[in-house]
Amino acid sequence: MKISAFVKRLAGVVGASALVVSSSAHAEEISFWVRAADQAFVEPMVKAWNDKHATKVALTVIPSDDFVTKFGTAVAGGAAPDVVAIDLIFVPAFAQAGQLSDLSAEVKALPYAKELSPSHMRLGAYNGKQYSVPFSAESSILLYNKQLFKRAGLNPDAPPKTMAEIQAAAKKITALGGGVKGFYFSGACGGCNIFTLTPYVWASGGDVLSADGKKETLDNPALRNTLTMYRQMWTDGLIPGGAKTDNGSNFINPFFTGKIGMMGSGAFSIGLLKKEHPEIDFGVTPLPGAKGGSASFAGGDSIAIPATSKNKKAAWEFITWCLSSDVQIDQFAKGGSIPVRADFANNTYAKQDARVGIVSAAMQSGRTPYSPYFNQLFNDPNGPWLAMIQEAVFGKGVDPAIKDAQGRFKQILGN
Repeated sequence: MKISAFVKRLAGVVGASALVVSSSAHAEEISFWVRAADQAFVEPMVKAWNDKHATKVALTVIPSDDFVTKFGTAVAGGAAPDVVAIDLIFVPAFAQAGQLSDLSAEVKALPYAKELSPSHMRLGAYNGKQYSVPFSAESSILLYNKQLFKRAGLNPDAPPKTMAEIQAAAKKITALGGGVKGFYFSGACGGCNIFTLTPYVWASGGDVLSADGKKETLDNPALRNTLTMYRQMWTDGLIPGGAKTDNGSNFINPFFTGKIGMMGSGAFSIGLLKKEHPEIDFGVTPLPGAKGGSASFAGGDSIAIPATSKNKKAAWEFITWCLSSDVQIDQFAKGGSIPVRADFANNTYAKQDARVGIVSAAMQSGRTPYSPYFNQLFNDPNGPWLAMIQEAVFGKGVDPAIKDAQGRFKQILGN
């Protein structure tokens, strides 16, 4: 596997043309657009629906890098689908632009509304109305190699609980030699680092944006300490050289070699490692703060009905089915994914692997920055977030990097 589906979710810019997976004519049909990153788990889900329902779903898979632009253009031209699954970070922008249907009444009537992922629901709300509900979930955690922990004299059942412990463990693991390194991250990927770096900041009491997403808050000790930790590990040679230029295309591959001690990753790692690299004995643990505690980025997709949809009733029926146990447990959880409903978290499949319980708990308590400008701020490879990380870790230093980023955030946010 050259790149995980998860990494494509994080890239967030623009690319090529759509691949229509199913577009055959039916008496009654609703159209459904998803990103290519979701294709593997959505195709069998749509087949299951079509096998049991008179109203058919025509699935269109859009290249992940092209999704935001293509969907925005389709809505503006009156050619949007009836249902759309969107990376939850982009929902605020589409809601603010009036491109999604108000689902407030429908959501309020759901008997399990309070069980839905808090971050998904928060990002789906705008001006007191609800424009989307959760579809798929992801959470960030610290992934670590238990075999390397043992070899380095570390307790594999007692992973780091502070940032200082991460540095200390990385040092001991790197000392093993033979190309082994204590830590890895994709240093040239903005989206990857909002997912895996920001939780250290949150767990240490800081943030990158105000709660309403309107003000930049980069100039704080928590972010400064986090970037200092990364810079020190880079300077000390605890991180492979390739990290500096990795734009996310190599996000988890170094861990597959068995020569990386720790890295921030996502819940997807569990199923991927168990299936493709059973030889690696690995653990997952929450991403810690400077003095303990933990935090996680709650990611994944939200599902919504575009404002121009002509089949809103059938579209909502499909959405509620996506939130049912038929999908969330029998398909998503069974396939190693996290359900988006808290009442489904302790399911049969989660009980079979304690690591799944850890990532599920992380998602339920996870956080996600709210901003209509998320792409410009964090995902853009030429944006201020990535420029700050590159300069802080590999370049001129932490303080000037934060100062520059703070100014560019102000400009984008209009402050």
